[in-house]
Amino acid sequence: MTLTEQLRLEQAAYVAAVAGKLTDFLTTRQSLMSSISPDIDPLMGSISNLVTGGKRLRALMCYWGWRGAGGGAGSSDVVTAGAALELFQAAALIHDDIIDRSDTRRGGPSVHRRFRELHETQGWALDSERFGHAAAILTGDLCLSFSEESFTEIGQSAAAGSRARLIFNLMRSEVMAGQYLDILEEVAGPRRDRAGAVSRAKSIIRFKSAKYSTEHPLALGGALAGAGDELLRGYSAFALPLGEAFQLRDDVLGVFGDPVTTGKPAGDDLREGKRTVLIAFALDLAGPAESAFIDSRLGSPGLDENDVDEIRRIITDSGALQATEVLIEEFGQAAFAALDVLQLEELPKTALRKLAEAAVSRAA
Repeated sequence: MTLTEQLRLEQAAYVAAVAGKLTDFLTTRQSLMSSISPDIDPLMGSISNLVTGGKRLRALMCYWGWRGAGGGAGSSDVVTAGAALELFQAAALIHDDIIDRSDTRRGGPSVHRRFRELHETQGWALDSERFGHAAAILTGDLCLSFSEESFTEIGQSAAAGSRARLIFNLMRSEVMAGQYLDILEEVAGPRRDRAGAVSRAKSIIRFKSAKYSTEHPLALGGALAGAGDELLRGYSAFALPLGEAFQLRDDVLGVFGDPVTTGKPAGDDLREGKRTVLIAFALDLAGPAESAFIDSRLGSPGLDENDVDEIRRIITDSGALQATEVLIEEFGQAAFAALDVLQLEELPKTALRKLAEAAVSRAA
């Protein structure tokens, strides 16, 4: 069997095991929640729908971090950790869509929009939008609770005081901090020093996305397998710039991506008012009138296709898009250079390289 075939089979087996673990976990919780009331079923259905599919990037980073540190294939511990990461990701997506006022997720309605539509279909009293947001917040909280329950099932290697537990806790705290910095920049950014916008945007992507997308999952898998400090430092040197490149690519796709591929409307990030690195570069590099136009239209409920096209033009003509692509390339090169010096067996090293290549060059 070739290395490529071995990698494909082992990775597919792990992804299937994580999917099975999620199904089993949610099935037991479904019974519990239904015993409270069948009215809870839409919450459980929303969670099940969201954890079905997706790239499984975080779970796979965890798995290959585990394998790179000597963990065996097929271990239940790393499967359970992968399920916990997928549940945490789902909780973050539910809350993120509320914060960003995004009505779509993976080509379908976001959770808060599904609950709003449920309200409207049933003809219930009071405000459907408020109900949608409230129900989605509770669904996200429930999903976050499930993530903790799942991670605790691992046992002693994930117990209080363990390296894995410390990483898992830090990951969750940093995401919340990064999320707050993101919404703060949306409202305070126009009044802040424009010269510092790129630096602030870089900090946001590091803590809101990069660390929990790649760095912490990889380290978590390594820690569960007993990795030492040197290997964990090497994991971080590779995975952090990879996560930053991954999020920068996401930011570019949020403005220039094909809706058929991304599953979101064209220019969705502009309507949501996200002050990404891409936008920060545009505000810094464009002329005063063009920068003022971005500031006046970014996040506007009335943003139309002409406005989206004009902001895209400014981003491109000012050199902001090129500057972001250069930054993606720099982060990618740093990640691959760090991976080259990691002392890993050929299979996990090849797997991490393929994950990294897909993360940096993706179109969705």
